[in-house]
Amino acid sequence: DGAAAPVETGAQPDTPPCLHPSHPPAEEDDFQFILCEGCRQESPNLKLLTCLHTLCLGCLSENKPIGQCPVCSTAIPQASGIPDMDNLLFTNLQARLKVYKKLSNSGGPSCSRCRVETAAVWCSECEEFLCTKCFEDHQWFFKKRSHKAKRVEELRAESAHQFLEDNRKSCSLFCSTPGHAEQGHISSIYCQQCEKALCCSCALLDSRHTSFCDIRSETQRRQQELGTITRALRHQRGGFEATCAALQEEAARLERAQRELRELIRQRVEQLVRLLRREEEELLGMLEARQEQGRRELARELQRVEGVLRRMEAGERLVEKMSLYATEQEVMDMQPFIKGALQDLQRLQPPEARDRTQAGDLAECRARLQAL
Repeated sequence: DGAAAPVETGAQPDTPPCLHPSHPPAEEDDFQFILCEGCRQESPNLKLLTCLHTLCLGCLSENKPIGQCPVCSTAIPQASGIPDMDNLLFTNLQARLKVYKKLSNSGGPSCSRCRVETAAVWCSECEEFLCTKCFEDHQWFFKKRSHKAKRVEELRAESAHQFLEDNRKSCSLFCSTPGHAEQGHISSIYCQQCEKALCCSCALLDSRHTSFCDIRSETQRRQQELGTITRALRHQRGGFEATCAALQEEAARLERAQRELRELIRQRVEQLVRLLRREEEELLGMLEARQEQGRRELARELQRVEGVLRRMEAGERLVEKMSLYATEQEVMDMQPFIKGALQDLQRLQPPEARDRTQAGDLAECRARLQAL
């Protein structure tokens, strides 16, 4: 159950004080992805939307209109506008980055136990900084367990990426049987029939569970499944990008046509007598109505296509970060939700090109102008 992790007991009672880090603080720009995509701030309450964008509760509470993602305008199914799925990956990464940032303090982190001495060791299992004395007590207390401990000066020499990868716990799943999680039963087996994580006792004693595999194999399979869907979406994305470019070009063409015809109308009408001013006003009104109709249709279709593209980008980014930093608990909790969202994207197709001349048709307006 994960108790065989190697112990690095390099910190000895005569360990010298921690040195100042020789490298710069954590690369802030590399971890912008863990911030809220609305306010770009860290938050302990990050929610994952069905469009795979991540927003904090503050931005979702202030979101207008309620029920739409403020990034891509995708509908939020919950009536309150607050999604049910927490982004466990980003929240946990924020917590681990805060630990890493403590290493860059000029005096080094203080001991989490006595809070007086400078820390010499970091125990990733207890998630605590320990001084030499407290580390000795820690080793005595946990002498029958294998806690992975590492010297603070070694951690300060690492990059933020390396720190996050090294401190990703290998097994953090608890048994799904009611009551077992509170008793600390660690899961190492996955029942493919029930689709639940089990401890060894449940797997052996409950005959209802069959077709087992280990948790690591199941999490790897789920990661691979997400990767396969993402690669398929990359091919599908090209069609949406082409449609988006065509819609943008058509919108620009309509704008150019409007400007050209407006100038022509003014030049011709100014040559007429005062009695024809009414005809000028009718022509301009017709032009504005047709142009506005075409613009609204194009804007709606363009907004929808751009929203799909943003969802695809969010999905690719989230799957990539899960493969780099997600724990098994995070994969087990979040994969079905993310998989469903990605499969919804797979079912989408770029809208086919259709005849849009009717909405922005200026033929009648030109004909009336020619008759003048």
